[in-house]
Amino acid sequence: MALDIDLFDGHCDTVCLCCQSGGGFGRNTYHVDLERAGKYRRYAQFFALFGQPEDFPGKSFREIFDAEYGLFRREMEANAGQIVHCRTAGEAETAFAAGKMAAFLSVEGAELLDCSLERLEEARRLGVRAVNPTWNRANALSGTNAEESDKGLTLQGKAFVRKAEALGMLVDVSHLSDPGFWDVADTLSGPFFASHSNSRSMFSHARNLTDGQFTAIIEHDGVAGLNLFSLFLGGGGDLETAAAHLEHWLELGGAKHISLGGDLDGCSPLAAGVEGVQDYDKLYEILLRRNHSEDLIRDLFFNNLMRVVSKVCTM
Repeated sequence: MALDIDLFDGHCDTVCLCCQSGGGFGRNTYHVDLERAGKYRRYAQFFALFGQPEDFPGKSFREIFDAEYGLFRREMEANAGQIVHCRTAGEAETAFAAGKMAAFLSVEGAELLDCSLERLEEARRLGVRAVNPTWNRANALSGTNAEESDKGLTLQGKAFVRKAEALGMLVDVSHLSDPGFWDVADTLSGPFFASHSNSRSMFSHARNLTDGQFTAIIEHDGVAGLNLFSLFLGGGGDLETAAAHLEHWLELGGAKHISLGGDLDGCSPLAAGVEGVQDYDKLYEILLRRNHSEDLIRDLFFNNLMRVVSKVCTM
């Protein structure tokens, strides 16, 4: 019997792992598969298309995108009885009503799209509904948290994020430089999100959000997704530490602006005690024990991110 828990996770790298090392979505040895995700009442997941040349020797960025998108489509077809590729919150609700899971598609690092508006439009036609302008490496759009960290959005970058917003695609600020973050906040009028980032006040790491950045996400009616990579949690690197990050954001008024983005299949080790998607219920139980209401936890686990998707991804 499924747990009475709804789960919407904003970022995993399962597509990349399956493309590199084999395996599929139904059942695998990675962090995310449908067999384990099936324990939840409703499950939605943003699957990222991601890859660098060293991950796929001899392949261009275009070829990496095509290979990963092809794998995603094959896995949707192979598991059509369990999961559906969704573009809107309404399509997700239709999938849930049919007893299926909802798969959303994102691109992590716009170099996979040649940083071009034309390729961005193409990705949207293919069903991509979220895009990170950068991964860790600077590109034509912006610097990152790890490279050229003092560089914000270029003119091309600003045009890119404006186009994404106009196309009904979520802009993801995880991995951006601090100046790049603020350029996104100044450029966009509607919601954006940090799909997999934690609190820099709780643990000082460039991949985490400052309090001011989190407040800007609130002001845009966006969400920040809790990352379960132990390196970004600091402290004990466990789920109690993860809960403390959430609680700090709650103190900033973030009850409707926190979501989940575990970075599953994109990092190791995860928070102590977490082996994969099947362990999110442990965080749910910890939050209950820390006297948070079930309504609040349901918002963090599902409703907040779905609200943002429903507001931005309208067609």
